[in-house]
Amino acid sequence: MPIIESTGARTTSRRGFLALGLGAAGGALLAACGGTSTGVATGANAQLAGNATGTLKWGWALPTSWDPVTSSAGWDVHALSLAYSGLTQENEKGDAVPALATGWKYNADGTQVTFTLRPNLKFSDGTALDATAVKQSIERGRDAKNSLIASQLTTVKNVTAKDAVTVVIDLSVANYQIPNLFAGKTGMIVNPAAFTTDAAGLALKPAGAGPFSLTSYTQNSKAVLVRNPNFWNADQIKLAGVELYPLPDAATVVAGLQSGQYNLAQIPGSQIAAAKAAGLSVQVIPSLVVATLDVNAALAPFDDPNVALALKFAVDRKALLQTANFGYGDVAYQPFPAGYVGNDPAIGQPYAYDPAKAKALLAQSKYGPNPEVTITTSTATGVPEQVQSQLQAVGFKAKIEVIPAAQFTQIVYVQHSRALTVDAFAGRDSAAQAFQVLFGQQGLMNPGRTVPQELLEAVNKISVTPLDSPDYPAVLQAATALAVKDMPNVFLYTVPRILARSSKVSEIPAYTVVQRFEGVTIK
Repeated sequence: MPIIESTGARTTSRRGFLALGLGAAGGALLAACGGTSTGVATGANAQLAGNATGTLKWGWALPTSWDPVTSSAGWDVHALSLAYSGLTQENEKGDAVPALATGWKYNADGTQVTFTLRPNLKFSDGTALDATAVKQSIERGRDAKNSLIASQLTTVKNVTAKDAVTVVIDLSVANYQIPNLFAGKTGMIVNPAAFTTDAAGLALKPAGAGPFSLTSYTQNSKAVLVRNPNFWNADQIKLAGVELYPLPDAATVVAGLQSGQYNLAQIPGSQIAAAKAAGLSVQVIPSLVVATLDVNAALAPFDDPNVALALKFAVDRKALLQTANFGYGDVAYQPFPAGYVGNDPAIGQPYAYDPAKAKALLAQSKYGPNPEVTITTSTATGVPEQVQSQLQAVGFKAKIEVIPAAQFTQIVYVQHSRALTVDAFAGRDSAAQAFQVLFGQQGLMNPGRTVPQELLEAVNKISVTPLDSPDYPAVLQAATALAVKDMPNVFLYTVPRILARSSKVSEIPAYTVVQRFEGVTIK
């Protein structure tokens, strides 16, 4: 299930939430401050940590790049948030709230937004994080040739450092999504001292102002971070450090938690019972991740609308959810989970499992009752095989194509040469950004590249509607309803963030979009 950033040709896929390497030779070691962590802050690190104690050993995922500008997976935001901060962040409800900035204000027509920074901010290396640094970081994200966030900054016309703490952003059109957009990778502030001297080096060594700073990194293996005393909210960081690991294998993750290899890890729904039986605490945290089938309506057989519609009725979402997550999550017919502002309750279940209707639609198509289709995936077992069985039951002649992870992105998301792909969408901080990824004319999860004019207008209306406007929920939900009706994407089920932890680790904050660790302690 690739989870990717919508950024054009330069992308890297992620299989089933597994971390990928950076593309360079494995095993390259970054040792900025003396190698691996011992699990306890000592010496200089202990002084930096103050009263913070304990190291969180997190089995999760390593980023495709430690540079938010070149990171190619949406899932990277969780790891990058350890080392970087943005002007804003999102609260548990997904609303933009202050972070490096204490607040922001738009002009009357929404074409200019002014952010006020906290005074005396510093990057993790101690250099000043002022308005000039913010200006340079945003401009790099917009202008760098290798930027994978540039498409999110196209409305940024000019950035001005009015004084040390005032950043003025002029926009080419009204865009009220900027505060939410800047809560994710797009808004992470990178130290200009790093990218003006060795921008390529940022892939292995982040230079931010997040709650932690990287001390050593072994690609595809382990990242060691220590508490950053310069973090703007350092008083709320109780951990001395974090060790970040690739996603553990489902068969061994509980044993790894019991042995102390990890004290926090992502687990699949199939392992919840085993984790609880082992005395571990389990949290099921709602997220914006939704499993999908990507459909290329420009390719046979989905160029016939009857076939595309038949696909939506042919899949038994509840059965797929049980296979994928042992029932943890919810059946989905739209890209946003229940309770999220973009979720339109009026949509209901428009494509509830109806094999008879699917068969009738296929019979009406130009391909007849038994169209041939190839299901593209990186791993055949589980959901892809079940989708194959469900499609065959209504008449599709369905086969499975397995593409190695190293080739998946190029074939599916750059060439757009596959008709049907098992996928997942990781959600975005900005609703307008989410629509761009899924339904935009250049959206990576819209391989057919066609968008009805009515939907384009509805999505444009999202950006020009203030987030605090009483009309905003209705505007966003109207766009959702149009997308569900008019676009071929098939939404299957939500994918919650399932975390198992040692009894020594306190409860993990339940943030929907990005996992954070304020207040987390280890006994």
